[in-house]
Amino acid sequence: MFTEPYLDGRRALVTASSRNLGAAIATALAARGATVCVQYHTSRDAAAALVRDLEAVTGRDHAAVGGDVSDPDSVPRVVAEAVERLGGGIDVLVNNAGPFSMTPYAELSTEEWDRIWDTNVKACYLTCRLVAPGMRERGWGRIVNVSAGSAYLRNHSVYGLAKQAVIVLTEELAFELGPEVTVNAVAPGQIAESAADIAAYDPTFVERAIRHTPLGRLVTRGEVAELIALMLSPAFDMVTGVTIPVDGGWRFNRF
Repeated sequence: MFTEPYLDGRRALVTASSRNLGAAIATALAARGATVCVQYHTSRDAAAALVRDLEAVTGRDHAAVGGDVSDPDSVPRVVAEAVERLGGGIDVLVNNAGPFSMTPYAELSTEEWDRIWDTNVKACYLTCRLVAPGMRERGWGRIVNVSAGSAYLRNHSVYGLAKQAVIVLTEELAFELGPEVTVNAVAPGQIAESAADIAAYDPTFVERAIRHTPLGRLVTRGEVAELIALMLSPAFDMVTGVTIPVDGGWRFNRF
């Protein structure tokens, strides 16, 4: 594992990071020297436990803040509290929050549309808008947005639409926020540890995904987190507006 502390002295906010992929991302950033703010919605105990673990391993103070980023009125409070808890501005932002849905449009309620869209897209826009001025003023900032392999599908309803919007938003923000701030994204395929979640929607999906993937397996949370950490390193200083699929080649069309 490449753990050079190139984020030493940087302060990072990772949304939806008390569990699962978000927790892996927070851990990877802390391993590179960042002081991390773990954002959670309902998993307060998990967030507190993760902060304790990070502090034990790194010897630095980390933080946790609660809030519902699907609610646009909650996002400014989350960011403001993160800034306060981190003791200054936010240098690194990872927009990881993104609930899933594949309810057909003909059956999709406006409430579900709003929840999926607002968490995946609007929260991403709002957090970026709130942290960007400080990043630009300090002359350095890194934003990574988490899209998904569903962005390349056309049967995952509003979720696929939202994750495609994250890719476009990433490109547009990269154009607006340079040169001080880079904005990139990752688009993970089906994550191995979350296979049971998608199986609840489609019991055949995982088997078909593996069969369709040139590398013959699903990506892991750790692999996605490691890539995001790498995207914050000096090796990516000249990379912006890019979305990197992390899917073992699953997305390629074939006949």
